[in-house]
Amino acid sequence: MWQIPTSMTYPSSVWIVAIVVVAAAMVGVGFFAGYEYRGSPASSPAAVENSTLSVLGAGTLDTIFPQLASALVNETPGISAPPAAQIYEGSLDVTTAITSGTGVADVAAVADYRLIPQLLEPKYAAYEVVFGATPEVLAYKPGNPAFVGANSTNWPSKLLNATASAPFAIWNASTDPNGYNEIFSMMLQGMLYDGGNISAVYSHFYNGAPGGYATGTGLTKLEHEGEAASLLSTGVLSAVITYRSYAVVNGLSYVPFNPIVGLASNNSTALTDYAKLSTSIISASGALAKVAPAPVLFAVTVPSNAPNPALGAAFIHLLLSPQGSAILADAAQGGAFTPIFPGWTDNPSAVPSVLAPDVAPLPGWAQAILP
Repeated sequence: MWQIPTSMTYPSSVWIVAIVVVAAAMVGVGFFAGYEYRGSPASSPAAVENSTLSVLGAGTLDTIFPQLASALVNETPGISAPPAAQIYEGSLDVTTAITSGTGVADVAAVADYRLIPQLLEPKYAAYEVVFGATPEVLAYKPGNPAFVGANSTNWPSKLLNATASAPFAIWNASTDPNGYNEIFSMMLQGMLYDGGNISAVYSHFYNGAPGGYATGTGLTKLEHEGEAASLLSTGVLSAVITYRSYAVVNGLSYVPFNPIVGLASNNSTALTDYAKLSTSIISASGALAKVAPAPVLFAVTVPSNAPNPALGAAFIHLLLSPQGSAILADAAQGGAFTPIFPGWTDNPSAVPSVLAPDVAPLPGWAQAILP
């Protein structure tokens, strides 16, 4: 067993959750969160107590993951998960924080399952676990009359009318997969409903040729994910294309898309359509990089430099449990995520033993479109 020395200091530019690790000799199988903990970290001699769970997660997880962290705390003596130890922001910000050393955490979660294998493995992570899916939707303030009668076919015209009163919110595609997914939903809408013209909807809201670097037009306003919901609710913004989970947890009304437009399909037709499109983002190196559409799948890992990897594995174990699935689904509010169990992993041999019964290999189609 190891611990972080109390005398260790870090530069002020580095935000890190300090972990004090004390051995806990807990034996037996035990139960956690209402179901059997199969050789879990909390039931082994290597378990830790008096520890703080640290999380780096995609912005749209900022309501759901704290619920999971609280459940872990309630069921595991001697650990804590304060809000200060949980950072939720754009997924590309998450990966950049880890690779640059400005962020250290026990759990890292992203909104595009391709990012962990592409940007973190093998140096900064050994595996990922895909735990949930949530499609893109058009979200807006409940009761907004501009969207009366909106459906998967006519939503672009409804949105154009709505922007006469308030701008359409867009995300930063270079830091947040929601940004490039928003672009792809517009392109796919044109492809499927406007005679294959991928610019039919896209060109109203973005400057730049499809496939190139996109910037918003006068109808749009760049917003941070954490602020968009309140700005929609107060009418400062008209709408946003975002994850269904974001709409659900923030109490927003939304228009479901065609499954291909919403990046929810993984059949051969959808994958063929996705392969025809791309956009460009600014990478961590500052150069432009191409991104192609893919089904929206959220994934999680325990970074290689996690202060407390056992606690990180315990969190993922809970995430994949029946209790975790119930929190993800949030059925009482209309369904946020579609939980995936067993979780899909790109590297089964690297998954810690506590998670082995909870995971299965990535499906062939998902493996095939990894970068």
